[in-house]
Amino acid sequence: MADAPTPSGRPNSEGFRRFIERAPDSGGRALLGAASVVAAGFVLSRVLGLVRSIVIAHAFGTDPELAAFWVASRLPDLVFQLLAGATLSAAFIPTFSRVMLRNGEDAAWRLASSALNIIATATLLLAGIAFVLAPFLVPLLAPGLGEATGQQEELRALAVRLTRLMLISPLFFGASGMFTGILNARHHFLAPALAPVCYNLGIIAGAVFLAGSRGVDGLAWGVVGGAAAHLLVQAPALRSAGMRWTPSFDVFSEGVQEVLRLMGPRVLGLAASQLNFLAAIFFASFVSDEAISALNYAFLMMMMPVGVVGMAISTAVFPTLAQHGASQDTSALRMAVSKSLRQILFLAVPASAGLIILATPTVRVLLERGAFDAESTRLVVAALTLYAIGIAAHSGIEILSRGFYAVADTRTPVAIAVAAMLLNLALSAALVAPFGLRGLAGAASITAFVEFGLLLWVLSTRLGGLERRALTRTVGSTLAATAALTVIMVGALVALSIAGVSDASMLGSLTRIAVAGTLGLVAFGAAGYLANRDDLRMVARP
Repeated sequence: MADAPTPSGRPNSEGFRRFIERAPDSGGRALLGAASVVAAGFVLSRVLGLVRSIVIAHAFGTDPELAAFWVASRLPDLVFQLLAGATLSAAFIPTFSRVMLRNGEDAAWRLASSALNIIATATLLLAGIAFVLAPFLVPLLAPGLGEATGQQEELRALAVRLTRLMLISPLFFGASGMFTGILNARHHFLAPALAPVCYNLGIIAGAVFLAGSRGVDGLAWGVVGGAAAHLLVQAPALRSAGMRWTPSFDVFSEGVQEVLRLMGPRVLGLAASQLNFLAAIFFASFVSDEAISALNYAFLMMMMPVGVVGMAISTAVFPTLAQHGASQDTSALRMAVSKSLRQILFLAVPASAGLIILATPTVRVLLERGAFDAESTRLVVAALTLYAIGIAAHSGIEILSRGFYAVADTRTPVAIAVAAMLLNLALSAALVAPFGLRGLAGAASITAFVEFGLLLWVLSTRLGGLERRALTRTVGSTLAATAALTVIMVGALVALSIAGVSDASMLGSLTRIAVAGTLGLVAFGAAGYLANRDDLRMVARP
């Protein structure tokens, strides 16, 4: 089960540039406001994603049956991402906007109907194929599932059953993803922003109300219910957006052909991302059943700061980047990307250090209750400390990718993502045997830094630099301030241990987080002010 689909895709084509160019003069402010709504919905969804992890951990811990659930979630996610996800993020929104502007509403709604009908049909066919082939595909996804505990047949059968159940969800997401594209193209942003919130609420409801009586089947039904809610919350807004559906399948029309053509690069990028998820589960299955669940918990916890910092800032600033790209104002685009990257690094680097230092008490406070015991905490912490190293890189990738999208270049970030995926596969294969979970998480972080570095180098070359002096100054001051944070936090934890306050208890963990975290923030702020006060002003007044 991946995170909820994002409330908005990343408009990234020449069509989107034309859409920006035709926006009215006041459109910049409106687009920034819309991006703020999307970002707020995204942050709320991330918070609920954390709550989701907490309730799942309480109900299942790192039980082998939960590992079967994680394995089972991969095929439904793959079906959705490769069809509706690719269409929404890279193809439909700009094409719909272009047809609306050039050919009028009737032609645009025919395109929307055809795209919706084609995607729904293709999703149904692909989900049906996956349903039939599930008994053959599941063992390929996690060949080591159940092997260590002698439950291989039982857990594989469970994973197949759960896969078939959750394959209902892409049917909802296929239509819902198109609803999101239509609403965003018509400047309706609230309902799409609420959709992933409803998705998470559905999963939480399944974990709270159904897991006790139906086990992981209840959790799977929560996924299906959340997917249905993702669709239903957007349906009423379609009427106010003027949606006119017809049972058309104009596969060979110019608009549909453009959608299919624009899907290509993004499909490759999404495939690379999905293969990283599949590889993590594949290799983790050889470590232990518990390792699969621990890796998922750790990844979701790492993505919380990435979402709140990297994705939120990048989403909010993207309309501005797109306007600069559309007007071919390279200087303004360069400055906007550089400033956003500096903001992200100034927040993400200390977040990475803080999460590494406080990994054990944080996991204990958030997850260690119910079925999630001390051994589960140990496993999650082992992966989280290595995953957290890559927070700054994952966050930076978000803004750098959007820098390419702003100039209508989808191919470069996709090519780099594919190369990074291949590196991740090689590193995971090499590191899983000697280092287990730590090796898989470490491989992901190394890969993230390589991808970040390549994106930074190519985009900087493309734009004639990214304010190198200012960026270097920010990196230097951030590292210096983070070093101060690290020394103070580690010192505080040592002092608390001497005083008898350990993270063995919930109260002790809370105390260690509160004391060390507060002192670390103060130290970071003071050191950051002394090293480069402009960075603090940049974050305080973006």
